[in-house]
Amino acid sequence: MHESPFGHLTTLRHHDHVAEVVELGAALRSYTVGGRPLLRGFGDEERITAGRGQILAPWPNRIGGGRYRWRGEDLQLPLTEPEHGNAIHGLLRWTSWQVTESDGRRAVLRTALWPQPGYPFHLRVRAEYALGDAGLEVAVTAWNRGEGVAPYGVGQHPYLTVGTAAVDEALLTVPARTWLRTDTSGLPVAEEPVSGTPYDFRTARAVGGAVLDTPFGSLLRDARGRAVVRLAHPSGEYGTDLWLGEGTEYLQVYTGDTLPQAQRRRAVAVEPMSCPPNAFASGTSVVALEPGGHHTMRWGITPWGG
Repeated sequence: MHESPFGHLTTLRHHDHVAEVVELGAALRSYTVGGRPLLRGFGDEERITAGRGQILAPWPNRIGGGRYRWRGEDLQLPLTEPEHGNAIHGLLRWTSWQVTESDGRRAVLRTALWPQPGYPFHLRVRAEYALGDAGLEVAVTAWNRGEGVAPYGVGQHPYLTVGTAAVDEALLTVPARTWLRTDTSGLPVAEEPVSGTPYDFRTARAVGGAVLDTPFGSLLRDARGRAVVRLAHPSGEYGTDLWLGEGTEYLQVYTGDTLPQAQRRRAVAVEPMSCPPNAFASGTSVVALEPGGHHTMRWGITPWGG
């Protein structure tokens, strides 16, 4: 019997909002409003590539050489980005998550992360997706079920679209005071102000020829404590806001320049992250999860106009 390459599909609906979540990695496959795609996801027979919609835990982004030191112990993770010698995007992208709650507009998926080489810690992780009048809200919570303090970070990898053939025409706003300069392996070497650089998107402007695979920090937040990244259609009449709430300290913006030609620069990945790249090695914003402790990251998508 033929089986989907990403397992069971859960569809959420609220008025004309429709979102799809899959069993493999609890990835967000698609989100449409009134038939208009807000995300560039993956089809029925496609495998998940380029991190599309995936949850990144227990760390987002890269760890150089897969090596880090935690509480006096040197640890080595498998190198899952061998071309750059990195461990990338955590350990839960290719695991099966179980739908434990679903009511048509909301779904909860859960999984376990067992102690293993390079990460000898035991976590339980819960992902909640909920549709409402304001759009889609996502909450990813991890609990430490082991006996030792665990290092932890989390992110997610949606690709935003406003229907343009290429991202060059879209208008991008990134509410960040700093950007992280990276080396050829994608690892940070310095955090610098965006002012006066090509990475200053605090005011909306066309992506143009900008090549972004760039972490941002010092996020500017509204009265609700949210940092809002906006991708708008060139007309300025409609677009998609991705907000970063509780548990988010950094974000990564990626214009897809290293993807295969058919996917290149078709959408903008906006990745909420609790910590920057290489955080396990640098210690920057790593959560120390005490036994019985937990961490929650909240983010969401709000369509507007159109």
